Amino acid sequence: MSDSNRGVALGATAFLMWGFAALYWPFLSASEPAEVLAHRMVWALLAMCVFLLLARRGWSWLPQVLRNPRQLLPVGAAAVLISLNWWGFIYSVSTAQTLQASLAYFINPLMTVCLGVVLFSERLRAAQWVAVGLGVVAVGVMTVAYGSTPWLSLLMATSFAAYGAVKKYVSLDGMQSLTVETLVMFLPALGFVVYLEATGAGTALSVSPGHTALLVGGGFVTALPLLLFGVAARKVPLSVIGMLQFIAPTMIFLIGWLVQGEEMPLSRWIGFVFVWLAVCVFVFDQVRGSRARAAARREAVRP
Repeated sequence: MSDSNRGVALGATAFLMWGFAALYWPFLSASEPAEVLAHRMVWALLAMCVFLLLARRGWSWLPQVLRNPRQLLPVGAAAVLISLNWWGFIYSVSTAQTLQASLAYFINPLMTVCLGVVLFSERLRAAQWVAVGLGVVAVGVMTVAYGSTPWLSLLMATSFAAYGAVKKYVSLDGMQSLTVETLVMFLPALGFVVYLEATGAGTALSVSPGHTALLVGGGFVTALPLLLFGVAARKVPLSVIGMLQFIAPTMIFLIGWLVQGEEMPLSRWIGFVFVWLAVCVFVFDQVRGSRARAAARREAVRP
């Protein structure tokens, strides 16, 4: 298998795992979302330690990062943002609001390009402006459909888009960065878990061995797709990653609608139609831009 095909397979696997995660977290409904999030942070660090040992990467790089504020501060900010995103996802799929999670990850690419304009003075092409406009209409329609602004969707979409923007300032590779992110959140998360258990409010040791195993497994459910995604992003063009990323919200939508039985009145269907139109315009622009760049490269190497 070529590197490109392997990258596509790894990327697709990562997004499939993120999609199936909508079925994983509801099994932990005996715990409050905040407790699940804390365990997710604690055990994600264990997962990263295991992956580092398997990859034989060593730890010699870590002390230098911890002593360097310029490296540590953006990683710390990334850790806070991804924690907000994780909490929003856990809360939505655990409280029968899975369709809000689907909406979040459909509009996330549009949030990302908007942040590019605001933070990095990037210029959008006409098709990208159309996609953003359709996304805004979709959020407006969803506000009417839900009877209030879909804050969970906006929280997840903006936090993940901001996470991607902050990562531009991180000089570490994907495995190192994720390890430090989980390390930054480890002590606060562990402290919260200990507090819950000490006060009798925790569920890690009081529900069942299966529940405990699922809490521990949440760390690996968190870390593995992120690592697969990091490898895939280095092997295939971003335009391909841009198309693969819609696997997860499509799966989450189908899980929310068909498996968990969330209602889909006409107003929500209209909102999602606008979302899917925005996605189609976005993907079309990505493909067209990729082809134009490839043609320009071929033209440049001609004798």
